[in-house]
Amino acid sequence: MAFVGDTVRLRVQFKTFTGQVVNPNDIKLTIYDKQNNQIEEIPITDSDKENIGVYFYDYIIPDDILDYFIFEFGGLHNDKPILARGKVNVKFN
Repeated sequence: MAFVGDTVRLRVQFKTFTGQVVNPNDIKLTIYDKQNNQIEEIPITDSDKENIGVYFYDYIIPDDILDYFIFEFGGLHNDKPILARGKVNVKFN
């Protein structure tokens, strides 16, 4: 559980269907509200890279997000989309 105004670290590990860890190209983090409306899109760079295929972003939860938000890391691997989604529950305190 996170609170409005908190900073949360969003992480992803990109893997192929065979489980191989990969570094995609053109990685973006997209944030959606609970109605699946896109709130923002953030480019992810090598400075956000933790390890091979592992990326993170420290996201500050805005005041207007209530209940939860969905995050999606997406990029291209071998000219095909690769993505992972997650959900963060938010409480106003």
